[in-house]
Amino acid sequence: MAEVVCLGELLVDMMAGAEAPGEEPVDDVSAGDVSAGEISLGEVSLGEATYFHKAPGGAPANVAVGLARLGRTSAFVGQVGDDPFGHWLRDTLARENVDVSHLLHSQVARTTMAFIAARRDGQKDICFYRNPGADALLSSADLRPQLLEDVRIFHCGSVSLSQSPCREAQMRVAQMCVERGVLVSFDPNWRPSLWDDADEARELIWQMIPLSDVVKIAAEEWEFITGTNGLEDGATKIRAAGPRLVIVTRGAQGAYFNCAAASGEVPGVAADALDSLGAGDAFVAGMLAKILERDALADLLNEADLRRVVQFANACGAFATQSRGALPGLPTREEIERFQTNE
Repeated sequence: MAEVVCLGELLVDMMAGAEAPGEEPVDDVSAGDVSAGEISLGEVSLGEATYFHKAPGGAPANVAVGLARLGRTSAFVGQVGDDPFGHWLRDTLARENVDVSHLLHSQVARTTMAFIAARRDGQKDICFYRNPGADALLSSADLRPQLLEDVRIFHCGSVSLSQSPCREAQMRVAQMCVERGVLVSFDPNWRPSLWDDADEARELIWQMIPLSDVVKIAAEEWEFITGTNGLEDGATKIRAAGPRLVIVTRGAQGAYFNCAAASGEVPGVAADALDSLGAGDAFVAGMLAKILERDALADLLNEADLRRVVQFANACGAFATQSRGALPGLPTREEIERFQTNE
């Protein structure tokens, strides 16, 4: 079995783009062959978009791929539709050496889609087609007994908490991990458009936090989740609920870490950024890859080691911003070593 099991959403990201005025329509576009002055995958709203580029998406799935590219073994648990998109996503993860034996195909719901636009003001438009999507219908009954066999880390997010029965399935696996001593990593990636009630979202996130050992939160989600702008105050509140390590990603500014023995900030890594989509997932993959290098999380809970972990994760996140879309930017071990050498 894999070292890390990631549970949650696997979906199709439809990346918005627009052709330059006077250009002929583009028949075939991929994130790797976009030419400046002809077409652009960014700087448009969803309403302005004239085409969409299909790409694999879903934060837990991105983390699973990121870990595999960094030389660790990973498995993905979730559900897609029994449709062309679902089969394409399964094949994509399998090609990335992610174990997909726990990925199911729903017969009653289609694969979830997210239409995404990177606007000129730096913000993103995200519109989900998930009413419900196949990922939301994963249930506790779908979980196989051998799911956590030889697993060292379980990673999940908050998208699966937004609907039942996937909500209960995630909580069930997390509780199983607590009982078996498997480290739980939680990234409460807040997506307002998926929730009818922000208070319910916050409540469910805080139900998941006590089951977690490592909590990674993006700076833009910090105040919503913790109720404070203060990094130390918020981290203290989270650790009081049970987690041993709190990480706050801050984009180009780097990241903040907090555990009982130490806290501090690690500067970001310079990069020619094109797109921030997937940078947080690359960070998580790098962080978990480093944690796996030790026998236990406790071995890393000191300032010197945590700085090394966060430096590596920062580099993975920065590397990811150099490509459009989430999966193309996830680095291999060789790529990130060259990138760090050239910093």
